[in-house]
Amino acid sequence: MILKSKIKKAQEEKYKILASKSKKAQEEMVGFAVIIVIVAVIMLFLLIFYLRSSKIEDSSSYEAEGFVLAVLQYTSGCQDYSENLSVQSLIFACKSNSNCITPERNSCEVLNSTLNQIIDESWTVREGSVIKGYEMKIISDEAEMYYTEKGNKTRNYKGVLQDLPRDIKILFRAYY
Repeated sequence: MILKSKIKKAQEEKYKILASKSKKAQEEMVGFAVIIVIVAVIMLFLLIFYLRSSKIEDSSSYEAEGFVLAVLQYTSGCQDYSENLSVQSLIFACKSNSNCITPERNSCEVLNSTLNQIIDESWTVREGSVIKGYEMKIISDEAEMYYTEKGNKTRNYKGVLQDLPRDIKILFRAYY
């Protein structure tokens, strides 16, 4: 009997030791899981701040979008067979390298002078002005059709990227 009780006591001690090790392992696993969750939450916050700071300013500008849409509807001095062309039609005419009937000039020249006039009158850049600078690009098939910039480029801007048919993109940014 003494032998049986000693064996039983040894088995109980062995069980206590194993149970103690199992609890320590479980505690370590729970601690590891908590660390993973904390790191995931931190990464999520960093991702949210990065996404908010990068493109929201660029895509949320109603002023820049309204300006580009108004410019596209502006009637230029370039006349084709039936009527004066809008700036949007003038962009397409420039892409196809056609000429204006009245005045007898290349449509790209008329486009450049018309856009320069509109932008200079709309966005005043000078010392003490709220507008620090601007830039406008018209890109067709990865080639630049028109580009102008004035003033200083700052990190604070409002802009828009307008897609037109025939793979034409208009980028406008006003820097504050």
